[in-house]
Amino acid sequence: MPLVARIRLYTTGWCGFCVRAKVLLDARGLAYEEVSLDDDPAFRQKVYDLGRQWTVPLVTIDGEPVGGYRELVALDRSGLLAERLAA
Repeated sequence: MPLVARIRLYTTGWCGFCVRAKVLLDARGLAYEEVSLDDDPAFRQKVYDLGRQWTVPLVTIDGEPVGGYRELVALDRSGLLAERLAA
């Protein structure tokens, strides 16, 4: 049975905050699955349905939405990101 990525990142190619989120995760050595929404004309509705926000990136951990780049940075700075992933 393949492992499901604990961190999933919904992105678009033209989103600067998406790039920043990937840089942060890469810098921490955290594996993630990137879901590109570039070819989805209804991507905003999809992101809203998944995470109750209209913008990307949308970060989920174990299927639970945690928000966008700002929320990811806040989790990282507080130590809660590492704590959550250690569980």
